[in-house]
Amino acid sequence: MSAENKALQDDPSANPALFWLMDGQTLWKEVLGPKQKSCASCHGESAQSMKGVATRYPKVINGKLQTLEGQINQCRAFNQGLPKFAYESKELLALTAFVATQSKGLPIAVDETAVNRVDLKKGHDWFYQRMGQLNLSCAQCHEERAGLKLGGSIIPQAHPTGYPIYRIEWQSLGSLERRLRNCMNGVRAQPFEYGSTEMAQLELFLMWRARGMPLETPAVRP
Repeated sequence: MSAENKALQDDPSANPALFWLMDGQTLWKEVLGPKQKSCASCHGESAQSMKGVATRYPKVINGKLQTLEGQINQCRAFNQGLPKFAYESKELLALTAFVATQSKGLPIAVDETAVNRVDLKKGHDWFYQRMGQLNLSCAQCHEERAGLKLGGSIIPQAHPTGYPIYRIEWQSLGSLERRLRNCMNGVRAQPFEYGSTEMAQLELFLMWRARGMPLETPAVRP
C-alpha cells in the first residue's frame, strides 16, 4: 500500500467506506419483517457483541460452511422473515462491513478443526489448482510472484484482511467474492458463483492462511 492509501484507510473520518458503515449501522437497528425484529433485538444496540466475530469466518454452522455474508443473510431470513439480500447489494455490503469493523485490529482467528478440515483442504486445492485458458493458479501469482508487478501494479500476497474493502478502481465497496471472481475472469476461467460452497472453501483457506494478521475492515486498496 502507498502511504496515502494507508492514511486514507486508517482515518475513520476520511475512509470512503464511512457511508457504507453509516448505512450498516442504520440497518442494524432497523426493525423489519413480519417478526418485527432488528439485528439489535438479538445482538444489542451497540453491536459490541460482534467484537471478534468476523475474525472467525468462514465457519461451519449446522453442518454448512458459512461466510459472514451468508450468516447475515441466514439471520435475516430466519429471525426477521425477510428475503435474503443479493450478493454485492449495497445493503449486504454495508451490514457486513458494519459487523466486521467491530473486530478491526483483532487477529484473524481461523484455525483448522475436525469440523472444517475437509472444506479447508478443498480451499487449499482451489488455491493451487490451475484454471482457465491461461492455465494459472492463485498461488502462481500471489505466492511465486508476490511483490513483482503486473500491468504496472504490485502483485499482493492475497491476504483477505480488509473485506469488504473500498477499492479505488471500483469507486465502491466490494466483497472478497467479487475480488476472487475478478481474478478468475482475469485468467479466463468460469468464476465460482456468489455464495457457492467453492467460494466459501477458498475464502476459508485464505483466512486460515492469513491467521494472526490484524483485521482492517473496511480497508482501502488501489
